Amino acid sequence: MEPTIEQKLLAIKQWLGTGSINIFGLPLSGKDTVGVRLAEGIGGKFLSSGLIIRSNEALSNQNYTGRGEMTPTKIFYDWVLPYFDREDLKPFPLVLSSIGRWSGEEDTVMDRARTSGHEIKLAVVLNISEADVTNRWETVATLKDRGNRQDDESLEIFQRRLDEFREKTLPVILHYRNLGILVEVKADLDREVVFAELVNQIYKYVQSHREANPPAAS
Repeated sequence: MEPTIEQKLLAIKQWLGTGSINIFGLPLSGKDTVGVRLAEGIGGKFLSSGLIIRSNEALSNQNYTGRGEMTPTKIFYDWVLPYFDREDLKPFPLVLSSIGRWSGEEDTVMDRARTSGHEIKLAVVLNISEADVTNRWETVATLKDRGNRQDDESLEIFQRRLDEFREKTLPVILHYRNLGILVEVKADLDREVVFAELVNQIYKYVQSHREANPPAAS
């Protein structure tokens, strides 16, 4: 009998411990939407690099994201990496939304996560076309349902975000794939279907990982 989604989430939680799952995807692919739900489902905490960076930009009067650009690596390290060491997060698994999205940051991010007790055990990429996310941007621009975000203000800025993803983040995803810790999820579907498929793909990875690494006999 196929396990329920609740049973799959429990298996993921037990396997993950206080580790991390890092979710990647194009802008408007649904990273934060499914990430928040996954964190809730496994009793974890959700960390979004975008939310952290925009909050710090507001405090420091900087505006990389408003121009559709990624934050320089040193600033990213200063603003985002300390979250791994927060005492209030130590007991929990973490679901990350694109933490370390610029090629060259991935090893430092993985090292910091591991030393803090939140080893990145899996990465997920939400697969959706640039045409589909551009259609989503047009809907967002009409409905204004993401607040007054500067990185959504114009198609030019949004296209720059797509360029940044293509040039800087795709190599990061390839890095996780080469490590054998990447699962891919079709993301151009209804959000309930996408979340169910996300859980299913992570669960399948967990099961295959356990079969390949059975517990040692006592």
